[in-house]
Amino acid sequence: MPKQKIEKTDEEWRQLLSAEQYRILRLKGTEPPFSGKYYTTKQKGVYRCAGCGSPLFSSEAKYDSGSGWPSFWAPIDEEAIEYAEDHSHGMYRIEVLCATCQGHLGHVFDDGPPPTGKRYCINSGALNLDARGTSDEEEHSKG
Repeated sequence: MPKQKIEKTDEEWRQLLSAEQYRILRLKGTEPPFSGKYYTTKQKGVYRCAGCGSPLFSSEAKYDSGSGWPSFWAPIDEEAIEYAEDHSHGMYRIEVLCATCQGHLGHVFDDGPPPTGKRYCINSGALNLDARGTSDEEEHSKG
Protein backbone atom coordinates (compact mmCIF):
# COMPACT_ATOMS: atom_id res chain seq x y z
CA MET A 1 0.00 0.00 0.00
CA PRO A 2 1.47 3.39 -0.99
CA LYS A 3 2.44 5.74 1.81
CA GLN A 4 0.29 8.80 2.50
CA LYS A 5 2.21 11.78 1.12
CA ILE A 6 2.73 14.89 3.20
CA GLU A 7 2.69 18.12 1.25
CA LYS A 8 3.46 21.53 2.72
CA THR A 9 4.13 24.95 1.29
CA ASP A 10 7.66 26.28 1.31
CA GLU A 11 6.68 28.66 4.11
CA GLU A 12 5.26 25.78 6.19
CA TRP A 13 8.53 23.83 5.77
CA ARG A 14 10.55 26.89 6.78
CA GLN A 15 8.50 27.24 9.97
CA LEU A 16 8.69 23.54 10.82
CA LEU A 17 12.40 22.90 10.18
CA SER A 18 15.60 24.46 11.49
CA ALA A 19 17.62 26.40 8.90
CA GLU A 20 20.03 23.44 8.53
CA GLN A 21 17.23 20.88 8.23
CA TYR A 22 15.51 23.04 5.62
CA ARG A 23 18.75 23.40 3.64
CA ILE A 24 19.28 19.62 3.60
CA LEU A 25 15.74 18.28 3.29
CA ARG A 26 14.15 20.87 1.01
CA LEU A 27 17.12 22.36 -0.90
CA LYS A 28 19.05 19.07 -1.32
CA GLY A 29 21.99 20.31 0.70
CA THR A 30 24.62 18.27 2.50
CA GLU A 31 26.50 18.67 5.74
CA PRO A 32 30.30 18.64 5.80
CA PRO A 33 31.76 15.14 6.25
CA PHE A 34 32.55 14.06 9.83
CA SER A 35 30.37 16.85 11.24
CA GLY A 36 26.87 15.39 11.64
CA LYS A 37 25.45 14.57 15.06
CA TYR A 38 24.78 10.91 14.14
CA TYR A 39 28.03 10.14 12.31
CA THR A 40 29.58 8.24 15.25
CA THR A 41 26.40 7.48 17.24
CA LYS A 42 26.14 3.89 18.45
CA GLN A 43 22.85 4.35 20.31
CA LYS A 44 20.10 1.86 19.44
CA GLY A 45 16.83 3.05 17.98
CA VAL A 46 15.00 4.12 14.88
CA TYR A 47 16.19 6.98 12.67
CA ARG A 48 13.17 8.99 11.57
CA CYS A 49 12.79 11.69 8.93
CA ALA A 50 13.40 15.10 10.51
CA GLY A 51 10.73 16.51 8.22
CA CYS A 52 7.78 14.21 8.86
CA GLY A 53 8.78 11.63 11.49
CA SER A 54 8.52 8.58 9.21
CA PRO A 55 10.73 5.65 10.28
CA LEU A 56 13.57 5.34 7.77
CA PHE A 57 16.53 3.38 9.15
CA SER A 58 17.24 1.11 12.11
CA SER A 59 20.38 1.34 14.20
CA GLU A 60 20.72 -2.39 13.46
CA ALA A 61 21.60 -1.52 9.85
CA LYS A 62 24.01 1.33 10.74
CA TYR A 63 27.74 0.86 10.23
CA ASP A 64 30.93 2.92 10.08
CA SER A 65 31.69 3.36 6.39
CA GLY A 66 34.50 5.88 6.98
CA SER A 67 32.73 8.24 4.55
CA GLY A 68 31.99 10.96 7.12
CA TRP A 69 28.22 10.51 7.14
CA PRO A 70 25.90 8.09 8.94
CA SER A 71 25.73 4.98 6.77
CA PHE A 72 23.20 2.16 6.64
CA TRP A 73 23.13 -1.03 4.58
CA ALA A 74 19.33 -0.98 4.18
CA PRO A 75 16.26 1.11 4.98
CA ILE A 76 13.81 -0.05 7.62
CA ASP A 77 11.32 -0.71 4.80
CA GLU A 78 11.86 -0.29 1.04
CA GLU A 79 8.58 1.66 0.87
CA ALA A 80 9.95 4.24 3.35
CA ILE A 81 12.27 5.72 0.72
CA GLU A 82 12.27 6.68 -2.93
CA TYR A 83 15.11 7.14 -5.38
CA ALA A 84 15.89 9.78 -8.00
CA GLU A 85 18.72 10.28 -10.47
CA ASP A 86 21.03 13.10 -9.40
CA HIS A 87 23.29 14.70 -12.01
CA SER A 88 24.41 17.64 -9.85
CA HIS A 89 28.04 18.63 -9.29
CA GLY A 90 29.13 16.92 -12.52
CA MET A 91 28.44 13.46 -11.07
CA TYR A 92 25.86 10.74 -11.49
CA ARG A 93 24.44 9.54 -8.17
CA ILE A 94 21.24 8.01 -6.85
CA GLU A 95 19.47 10.37 -4.46
CA VAL A 96 17.56 8.93 -1.49
CA LEU A 97 14.29 10.68 -0.56
CA CYS A 98 11.75 10.21 2.21
CA ALA A 99 8.75 8.56 0.52
CA THR A 100 6.33 10.43 2.78
CA CYS A 101 7.50 14.07 2.49
CA GLN A 102 9.98 13.87 -0.42
CA GLY A 103 12.74 15.29 1.77
CA HIS A 104 16.31 14.83 0.53
CA LEU A 105 18.14 12.37 2.79
CA GLY A 106 21.41 11.67 0.98
CA HIS A 107 22.60 9.16 -1.63
CA VAL A 108 22.99 5.40 -2.02
CA PHE A 109 26.09 3.67 -3.39
CA ASP A 110 26.96 0.09 -4.35
CA ASP A 111 30.02 -0.20 -2.09
CA GLY A 112 28.38 -1.24 1.18
CA PRO A 113 28.70 -4.40 3.29
CA PRO A 114 26.70 -7.62 3.11
CA PRO A 115 23.93 -8.55 3.03
CA THR A 116 22.86 -5.79 0.58
CA GLY A 117 26.14 -4.35 -0.69
CA LYS A 118 24.54 -0.91 -0.37
CA ARG A 119 25.76 2.21 1.45
CA TYR A 120 22.97 4.62 2.26
CA CYS A 121 25.00 7.75 2.97
CA ILE A 122 22.55 9.94 4.89
CA ASN A 123 22.81 13.47 6.32
CA SER A 124 22.41 13.64 10.11
CA GLY A 125 20.41 16.83 9.60
CA ALA A 126 17.75 14.84 7.74
CA LEU A 127 17.28 12.46 10.69
CA ASN A 128 16.04 12.32 14.26
CA LEU A 129 17.04 9.32 16.36
CA ASP A 130 14.14 7.83 18.32
CA ALA A 131 16.00 5.86 20.96
CA ARG A 132 12.83 5.01 22.91
CA GLY A 133 10.59 3.50 20.28
CA THR A 134 10.68 1.10 17.43
CA SER A 135 8.95 1.28 14.12
CA ASP A 136 5.60 -0.36 13.40
CA GLU A 137 7.43 -2.87 11.19
CA GLU A 138 9.78 -3.88 14.02
CA GLU A 139 6.89 -4.24 16.48
CA HIS A 140 5.04 -6.56 14.08
CA SER A 141 8.13 -8.73 13.59
CA LYS A 142 8.32 -9.30 17.36
CA GLY A 143 4.95 -11.05 17.16
